[in-house]
Amino acid sequence: MAAILDLILLILRIVTFIIIVQAVLSWLVAFNVLSIQNPTIRNIWSGLERITEPVYRPIRNILPPMGGLDLTPMVVLLIIFFLERLIIRYGYSVVPL
Repeated sequence: MAAILDLILLILRIVTFIIIVQAVLSWLVAFNVLSIQNPTIRNIWSGLERITEPVYRPIRNILPPMGGLDLTPMVVLLIIFFLERLIIRYGYSVVPL
């Protein structure tokens, strides 16, 4: 059981890393530090978007429009941190030694 919980925590950490990379990349593109015209950047951008969009879509349907500000990644990260704490606190306490 502990191995499954460790795997879930690892997946949540990888998703956290992907969301942070995608957010930083979006800032770099927005401030014209990086260009989407570059094929490498475009491939990374589209790959990250394909990974994160299924996670973002249900939350974007719930959150009200905030103009140009997208709070969806922050909400997803808060949910991930909450799930990690739940797993660490209650998941491992049930596992017999």
